[in-house]
Amino acid sequence: MNSFDDKVAAITGAGSGIGASLALELARRRCRLALCDLDEAALEVSAAKARLLGVQVTTRVVDVAERAAVHDWAEAVVREHGRVHLVFNNAGVAVAGTAEDTDYRDLEWIVGINLWGVVHGTKAFLPHLAASGDGHVVNISSLFGLIGVPGQSAYNATKFAVRGYTEALRGELKAMGSCVSATCVHPGGIRTAIARHSRTDASIARLGVDPAKAAADFERHLRTTPDRAAQLILKAVAQDRARVLVGADAHLLDLLGRLLPGGYHAPLRRLMGRAKR
Repeated sequence: MNSFDDKVAAITGAGSGIGASLALELARRRCRLALCDLDEAALEVSAAKARLLGVQVTTRVVDVAERAAVHDWAEAVVREHGRVHLVFNNAGVAVAGTAEDTDYRDLEWIVGINLWGVVHGTKAFLPHLAASGDGHVVNISSLFGLIGVPGQSAYNATKFAVRGYTEALRGELKAMGSCVSATCVHPGGIRTAIARHSRTDASIARLGVDPAKAAADFERHLRTTPDRAAQLILKAVAQDRARVLVGADAHLLDLLGRLLPGGYHAPLRRLMGRAKR
């Protein structure tokens, strides 16, 4: 997919962060957009910015954890745009806490959005991507889909799952000679509000972490902008890459996990200790 001109892209979580930046960057490249989010006000802000660039934009409030809602949206996208070439399964949330103490309700919430949202978006759009003759599935995992981080077991579980699901999907599509491909994205620290909106269990204090201070420290050390992330993601799609790491921290910790697959926690603690200072 060397050009996004006159293509149609569906983006979940398009009201903010990477999703909003993807929408704007695709609009600059003359791509038509189908945007969804749970936050209707934020969604309409993203849509308005994209429309200023002269492209067709449709919006819908969708809870990606609801299978029927995502499938209904996919059908609506094809009715409104005539076809669809790309789906960016970007919507995501975070939960912090120990594996022992994280509440089942929080686990169900994060799995519903981070994993089932990706599965719903992939399965709902795949037939339409194939019908376009030139399709691509882009699933957003995380740096935390590459290494396990204490206090992030729920988030890790969903992002590792997205990685495995997407890598298997890509292999299947290649084996079948499909016109559709898939890319898994692993962002590091991106300047978004996901940490601020995270559900944090008090049990994280058992790891020697002050929840309020940890969130503030995390946001202070975010380096990569959502706009830069969007540019790198679209470059990877154009090159049909299986995986894209976004940010120097993603590259560093991916390397750490490869070099010390069974023993990266000690150096990881030292790195995180330095980052706090």
